[in-house]
Amino acid sequence: MSADRNLELRRLSPGVWELPQRGRMRVPGHIYAAASMLDTIRRDNALEQVANVATLPGILKAAIAMPDIHWGYGFPIGGVAAFSLSEGIISPGGVGYDINCGVRLLTSRLQVEEVRPLLPQLLQTLYARVPAGVGGTGPLILKAPELKRALQGGAGWAVEQGYGSEHDLPRIEENGCISGADPAVISERALARGRPQLGTLGSGNHFVEIGYVDQLFDRQLAERLGLPLGRVTVTIHSGSRGLGHQVCEDSIREMLRASEKYGIYLPDRQLCCAPLSSPEGERYFAAMNCAVNFGFANRQLLTHQVREAVSQVLPGTDAGSVLSVVYEVSHNIAKIERHTVNGKRQPVCVHRKGATRAFGPGHSALPPELRDCGQPVLIPGDMGRYSWVMVGTKQAEMATFGSACHGAGRVLSRRQAIKKARGRSISDELAADGILLKARSGATIAEEMPAAYKDVAIVAGAVEEAQIARSVARLRPLAVLKG
Repeated sequence: MSADRNLELRRLSPGVWELPQRGRMRVPGHIYAAASMLDTIRRDNALEQVANVATLPGILKAAIAMPDIHWGYGFPIGGVAAFSLSEGIISPGGVGYDINCGVRLLTSRLQVEEVRPLLPQLLQTLYARVPAGVGGTGPLILKAPELKRALQGGAGWAVEQGYGSEHDLPRIEENGCISGADPAVISERALARGRPQLGTLGSGNHFVEIGYVDQLFDRQLAERLGLPLGRVTVTIHSGSRGLGHQVCEDSIREMLRASEKYGIYLPDRQLCCAPLSSPEGERYFAAMNCAVNFGFANRQLLTHQVREAVSQVLPGTDAGSVLSVVYEVSHNIAKIERHTVNGKRQPVCVHRKGATRAFGPGHSALPPELRDCGQPVLIPGDMGRYSWVMVGTKQAEMATFGSACHGAGRVLSRRQAIKKARGRSISDELAADGILLKARSGATIAEEMPAAYKDVAIVAGAVEEAQIARSVARLRPLAVLKG
């Protein structure tokens, strides 16, 4: 499908726009966005990617895009698509290179004024304790047999090694471990890249952010989640590091061959895929799930390191209990879930690429203590403004396969951001707003400048307008560690 920046949209309902079916599209596109966001969405060809995804075999209902949509590899970032198990496909481009990149939110028993005077020391301690940046070596360098156990056990494996508590696990999507992982299909190169990287943050948009609750939209629910006004929080954003990247790289080569073998029309080679039931599809699914569990284990180790840093700086705080998990959500993942399609409840394969799960109240996947309120949905903003905590809704389950956005979404490419930051000190600008920053790389600071991202308040507003999640609390940054 040729590039067309003038694809017509029609309004379906508040916050929801339809890209009508045309050409080889098997289903329409559904775009979740405020009207004010549409010009930005059009500018980077993201709508064309939505149309391309809609051509893939076995796609159900619609090719979906969240308000943080922007151009990505194959699928747009912010893209959601579900596929029939019998006729559908699985695509590495619908998952991404950083498989199971995700966000974990921790809450404390501390109020902001207790912590503010200690922020410089706390950020320096995090900088010393949390390996960050390109490459990076974590606290563990695992031999292949133990790494393979981690690839099957996820966060539970990390807890068994003494990194955290079993109380953490119910507050993680999939309880921190997904079934179907088979280390036998992982390449030696992927294993080699993963061996030293558990407990590392990475670079780019990955971060550890100390913040606090500065606004409540639902006081009762916020307090149930451990997020009363003024409470200090920590957000961790990281993924499966080099192992996940290599799994994707290895799979793309095989999927290009598979697409040709099975006669799958590709409007863009980056959408290379294989039938879910094919040997190639099954191998990718098993390898991807290994990377998913690596991501879960990685964030569990990062949580342990953050807890130790806070305990070191704040006398009298216990490393094991000073920070508790509010929730952890994954993005960049393909999962088998049960959803209602044409009135029938059935298993489908949901790709969420830069999108996150947002199940509503009553869903059996949620821990009992959260089942009546819906799944926490974590939407980080840029490092200079704020982030949102929301909860999923029944409407999300009906309309978006239980999905919402995963962040603010970029408006500037990394190259554009570096150019815009030239001659400025982003660190000094943040410090003037009371936000401390440490990063391993000056280029990362420029790439991640606040102006590179959409205002997450507008993004969260679009999500709420479409009723796929509702707001609970807003978090303000105090100190940020970047790779």
